[in-house]
Amino acid sequence: MKPPPFARAFLAALIGWALAGPVQADAPSLKARLAALQPALAKNAFGRPLHIESTETSGDLKGDVHAVVAHPFTDVVDALKSRDNWCDILILPFNVKQCLAPDDGRSLKVRIGRKFDQPVEDAYEVNFTYRMVDQSPNHIEVHLNAAEGPLGTRDYRIVVEAIPIDAQHAFIRLSYAYGFGLAARLAMKGYLATTGTDKIGFSVTDRPANGDPVYVGGVRGVIERNAMRYFLAIDAYLNAPDNADRRALDWFVASERYPRQLHEMAQATYLEMKRREMRRQEKAGS
Repeated sequence: MKPPPFARAFLAALIGWALAGPVQADAPSLKARLAALQPALAKNAFGRPLHIESTETSGDLKGDVHAVVAHPFTDVVDALKSRDNWCDILILPFNVKQCLAPDDGRSLKVRIGRKFDQPVEDAYEVNFTYRMVDQSPNHIEVHLNAAEGPLGTRDYRIVVEAIPIDAQHAFIRLSYAYGFGLAARLAMKGYLATTGTDKIGFSVTDRPANGDPVYVGGVRGVIERNAMRYFLAIDAYLNAPDNADRRALDWFVASERYPRQLHEMAQATYLEMKRREMRRQEKAGS
């Protein structure tokens, strides 16, 4: 769905104003990225100022989401600077079963599982290191890194950074990446040949004469879907930092705007599962 003309005009004016003024040189690369993506943010099929892209090499996958959010930069900083907040964010995707922030001040223990509810001990534990790379009046950058993941994946990198646009808007980049070897490649091949055979990503790879877009599939489709899920989790947290039930509902509704890519289950099933998982997480962290 394309935003209406007045929305596109507003966004273009907003970005143009931002590039001329309040963003300082704390994050020149992100400021330059905002300028380069102005046409894509103003006109796209997402129904909001958002752009997603992905890359695949022989042993690495990476998905990047760039978006303008209707939240003050200070609210974005408040959301991203706390490890506890990150657990409230990371629990929202359907396959995250638990996230705990130990007292060491630097780690996040995340349990990754299947789409349905399951005993937390049956989910794979991914140990992230949380690092605040930069926090200034005009830029924030947070890194989450994990050496190992499920099914032979490795070198997980979640990078989130943001800059202000104006008093009510910020520009966010979320990068989600990991490496993989032979075992992970074989596991992914099996998934794509069975359960994931009809799954697609968001990038358009072709547009035939009939005008219908052809979306990226395969492992790039996988990384784009996961990157979008994590971005929507941040956005849902920004919408309701003090209301867990509202965050879960917002995440589900936002993901259902893109059913071909992100639909996994009915709303009632997801919300019931997440309520149980969030209660379990709260109890484990108390």
